[in-house]
Amino acid sequence: MAETVLNKPVAGTDFVPGPVLLLGAPGVGKGTQAQILMDAWGVPQISTGDIIRSNIKAGTEIGRRFQELVAGGHLVPDEIVNSMVADRLAQPDCVRGYILDGFPRTLPQADWLDGHLDKVGGLPVVAVSIEVGYTQLLGRITGRRTCPVCKSIYNVFTSPPKVEGKCDVEGAALEQRADDTEEKFAERMRVFDAQTAPVIEHYRNLGRFEVVDGDREIETVTGEIVAALQRLRAK
Repeated sequence: MAETVLNKPVAGTDFVPGPVLLLGAPGVGKGTQAQILMDAWGVPQISTGDIIRSNIKAGTEIGRRFQELVAGGHLVPDEIVNSMVADRLAQPDCVRGYILDGFPRTLPQADWLDGHLDKVGGLPVVAVSIEVGYTQLLGRITGRRTCPVCKSIYNVFTSPPKVEGKCDVEGAALEQRADDTEEKFAERMRVFDAQTAPVIEHYRNLGRFEVVDGDREIETVTGEIVAALQRLRAK
């Protein structure tokens, strides 16, 4: 299965991924898998953070409204975020599909997205959750170290540098992100579980959700994600 993904690009087949929602707790490798699928299929990643920054930079009316609300200490209503997402999904590069990143984050957003795609005649969202045990994730997060020069990433437990605390390439002192602590990780997991559980149940109840074991080699996980998406699209 891994060979199908990596050596024979999926973009060269008749398979149209459509909207794909990759779910996963911090540290499961969601970003890595999203990049592999984007490269293979030639589809973009739809990130709410990127969309917001783009609107602010372009000085759009909705971007200005977003800035005003944030500056005033107000919560940004879903309507504004949804409008930004709708504009982005209408772009030509989204025709074959896209990987959703950070959206829908809540059940109301999932309901809106389903309704919007139905209205414009698009394929429905299919969701795959990459799951890794809490202990394994904790090791991935708290053991992570990064070179400030070349950005190489190490893990003191599973892939340590040759010299403790030093980058193999640059020799620079490795750094640990401020939020890569056990306490911060526990809080991020609580937030993730609270926000994501309703979204998972939503797509599970619709029959458009599968789980993939993320505690394996990257290529194996990629193959399982592709197989899951193919099954979901065949329904």
